[in-house]
Amino acid sequence: MLVYGMEKTSEYRVFRHIRKKGILRPKELKPLGVRQETLWRLYRKGKLERLGWGVYGLADRPVTAKHSLAQAAKKVPNGIICLLSALRFHDLTTQAPFEVWMALDRKAWLPRPGPGLAFRFHRFSGEALSAGVEHHVVDGVPVRVYCPAKTVADCFKFRNKIGFDVALEALRDCWRERKASMEELSRYAKICRVANVMRPYLESLV
Repeated sequence: MLVYGMEKTSEYRVFRHIRKKGILRPKELKPLGVRQETLWRLYRKGKLERLGWGVYGLADRPVTAKHSLAQAAKKVPNGIICLLSALRFHDLTTQAPFEVWMALDRKAWLPRPGPGLAFRFHRFSGEALSAGVEHHVVDGVPVRVYCPAKTVADCFKFRNKIGFDVALEALRDCWRERKASMEELSRYAKICRVANVMRPYLESLV
């Protein structure tokens, strides 16, 4: 509950911002007209919790199982959740990767997110980077994730890194759960240049 007159305080501005965005980074304080000391004070009082290096959230916030993706999107806003992390997001695998898998433009600077959250970055380019991106909100944070069909095609493309059995399981689950049509799967297979690899497995589904 807000104290009378608190709407004029810097603490109120922090709470209003973090409830809207879900997560707060220190660099976001300046546009709010809030000093760094306010963040430390709220942290020491136990009203804010450090979720990772340079990332804070409300101590009493509801946390989802996908919260690490929200943290990742906040730290690396130009990244796109891909491969094993995208499979997990779409419930297409039983694996629970401890790293957040993200796609970056081939020419993008490789970020150093710091301690608190593990990443695995993969370079994409052209349509393989831009196609199939969905926009979701996780714990109040905008998160970009590849759609199920694009994720399956990516898994076949990176099958030597994630395992062919994982890619094949993802394809079968995606089809069984009706999360993608044959047209979508074929389209992204071509974009990811794995159409010949995926063709016999696609044909076995119909």
